[in-house]
Amino acid sequence: MARVKLAPMARQLDDARGRVRSLAPFALAALTLGACKGGDAGDDATTDESGLSESFDASSSTTLSTGDGDGDGDGDGDGDTATGESGDGDGDLCANGTIPITIRDFKAEHPDFEGTTGAEDGIVAEDLGADKKPVYAGDPSTGTNTTTGQANFDQWYRDVSGVNKTSTSTLQLVQDPMNMSTWTFDSDAYYPLDVHGDMDTPESWGFEGNAHNYHFTMELHTQFTYMGGETFRFSGDDDVWLFINDKLAIDIGGVHGELEESVDLDAVAAQLGISPGGTYDFDFFFAERHTVESNFHIETSIGCFVIP
Repeated sequence: MARVKLAPMARQLDDARGRVRSLAPFALAALTLGACKGGDAGDDATTDESGLSESFDASSSTTLSTGDGDGDGDGDGDGDTATGESGDGDGDLCANGTIPITIRDFKAEHPDFEGTTGAEDGIVAEDLGADKKPVYAGDPSTGTNTTTGQANFDQWYRDVSGVNKTSTSTLQLVQDPMNMSTWTFDSDAYYPLDVHGDMDTPESWGFEGNAHNYHFTMELHTQFTYMGGETFRFSGDDDVWLFINDKLAIDIGGVHGELEESVDLDAVAAQLGISPGGTYDFDFFFAERHTVESNFHIETSIGCFVIP
């Protein structure tokens, strides 16, 4: 499959993004991407560095007319928000950029965490499992360079009492003010479980003597309508696997520093089995397995994610 994998991001690109990020607080309310789910659209969100969002109801201070059944009362059926964001007129909701995610916290003592380092492809199979989980492709007993076998890997994205703790949160994409067709998430310190503090809670094992909670996995499951021309780029550490239409589109496996891979959907449409106008599953899996960094950067021209 025609994927593009690059060396760690050029620092000048990061510097430019840093300047863009400094503008985000002034633009966020008007520049958020929507998770299309049909319904009311009065809620907007603010986002901290970890991607956790704090909602507020803009409709409480704005009087809207009635009329179209989409919940925003403007008569166009497209899910416009009270803060002035506009939908696309087709009756769906693309406004607040909030994508639900599931996070599982692990202890550093887990056999697949804080172990051998190194980038490696091929940890997971090309096809997503019927249960919407990655299928382990390493030797079931002896594992791979950075994993220890199927039994331990299968715990990464499944609830296992005493092994991991599960919580839910959100990932917020925002529109790039320098390129209105691009949506981004940008963090050089992605520690979404730090919000629970350095203590044993139902959601977290705490920091385990570290500066942050470094040992966790994250998954998200959404859908999008393929229009033609879309791209998706991820840069970060450690493992990342993206499946589109149940086919592996990005493979950044292993324990490593920041790596980047991108996919041009037009170039791999045949391999993925996608055609313009179709709506397809988008399943994303991430693992942070080692101190002392957690980088997480998304850049995409996919304009609307649909919550199934």
